[in-house]
Amino acid sequence: MDQTPTINKILTEARIIAVVGFSSVPQKAGYYVPAYLQQQGYRVIPVNPNLSEGLGEPAYAALADVPEPIDLVLIFQRSENVPPFVEQAIECGAKAVWMQLGIANEAAAERARAAGLDVVEDACMLVEHRHWKR
Repeated sequence: MDQTPTINKILTEARIIAVVGFSSVPQKAGYYVPAYLQQQGYRVIPVNPNLSEGLGEPAYAALADVPEPIDLVLIFQRSENVPPFVEQAIECGAKAVWMQLGIANEAAAERARAAGLDVVEDACMLVEHRHWKR
């Protein structure tokens, strides 16, 4: 399935991105991808129960703890761990879910789509954003 229209829509419309699995380690994709997105003008909200802040923003233990609307939930978790985060994305009213490169869960993706969310699987948001900007 061609994800390009969905990717373009998300990159155009999303402003506030909650990053599930945000990392404090600069060499990890869970850090440098959100850092890149923040530099591109997106608001990045770290979601990691082991951190108090990231990239100058307060970090939250769970999506439900984020006190403002979320446009996109960007997931850095193993594929088998994705379903509960998709449920939380639906519950908190997010408009889209993006599973980072190497991450895919078809059942969770179908659940998100059925709830009206846009879904991208197995794609790097940094790479896709660079293509989109051109």
